[in-house]
Amino acid sequence: MAIYEYTARDETGAVFNGVYEDINSVSALKSELAKIDCRLVRAKKRGTGFTTGKGGIKEADIVAFTFKFAGMCGAGLTIIQCLETLENQIEKGTLKIIIGDIKRNVQNGSSLKDAFGKYRQIFSDFFLGMIEAGEAGGKLTESLEISAQYLEKKAELSNKIKSAFVYPIIVLVMSFLVITALIIFVVPTFTKIYKQLGVPLPFATRVLVFFNLAVTQWWPVLIGVAIGTLLLIKYLKKSPSFKRWWDYSKYRLPIFGKLNKLTASSGFIRSFAMLISTGVPIIKAFHVAGIVVSNEKMSEISVDLQKSVQAGNGVADSLRKHDVFPPIISQLASSGEQAGVLALMLNKGVDFMDKDIERMLNSLLIKLEPILTLGTGAIIGLILLAVYMPMFDYMSHLK
Repeated sequence: MAIYEYTARDETGAVFNGVYEDINSVSALKSELAKIDCRLVRAKKRGTGFTTGKGGIKEADIVAFTFKFAGMCGAGLTIIQCLETLENQIEKGTLKIIIGDIKRNVQNGSSLKDAFGKYRQIFSDFFLGMIEAGEAGGKLTESLEISAQYLEKKAELSNKIKSAFVYPIIVLVMSFLVITALIIFVVPTFTKIYKQLGVPLPFATRVLVFFNLAVTQWWPVLIGVAIGTLLLIKYLKKSPSFKRWWDYSKYRLPIFGKLNKLTASSGFIRSFAMLISTGVPIIKAFHVAGIVVSNEKMSEISVDLQKSVQAGNGVADSLRKHDVFPPIISQLASSGEQAGVLALMLNKGVDFMDKDIERMLNSLLIKLEPILTLGTGAIIGLILLAVYMPMFDYMSHLK
């Protein structure tokens, strides 16, 4: 199945653009459009789906769209008017086409949740759950505002984590470039000198010569291995068993395990709290939160939480069984259940967790920066020592 961007003409002669998912060919697209008395003008295949990020739809675009959508709904505009205005505000791009398609689906009688559901990979299960809750409870504006706040918080946390690792990544890249330059340009020069002098090379120097040969003569093989490794990882990511193993392994990492655990539990609890604040049943909220967090370990915990609540246990008691959640979360959940403000207390707990994540990141960086600097210096020093060792040996023989 593929996705087609298309331009069509309706029975009144008006031209419109749209996107059609899960269709085999242009002829099939023509048949589908004919069912609604429309004629295909042109079609362009997009592949199997949209991607977020560079060249696609960014998370910031979805956050901005959700805030605008919520504001317009709150101002009293109809859903069609909101979508039409938002479509016109975007000059071009995939998001404009998607909004136009959602608008037309709603005009044709589709529910808002089903219209957005075609683009689940872009708007997420959490957003769809909030839309469904808003439609069912007559609180669509509130649901959209909460969705926008959640997406904004999630984007802020993601940006903090990315920003925190900018410096270490720069240091690693620069170190790699310096070490590669030494191996490619410095080692061959000294190797030629030692060969002319007939100086025997120690083991460390021979290792450097081997790396030089590998980089300069076997680079096509190295590139092939790198590409093959990336393709293998991409393939393995689609395997449920590998994903499960990887998600569990992230929690057991010596330095980053605690950070990964705290980040996943923060996303899970925030999703759950915001869902129940709009009237989503607790069991369904646990289910959606488990999907949104996109982690096999958290998904299994989500299933266990659902079973625990179905068995008659409270949310606080159910959360307390899993050490992935900090004690403050179960404590606040207990207070919230007793006072009837569970969502509010859990949101406060998540704010504490996010501050802990920020403190943990800062502490991690303080430790990483000197380690990276010293490690890089040590590697470069060892390379230079291996390069000059034969020279020292030669000079000692001359004396």
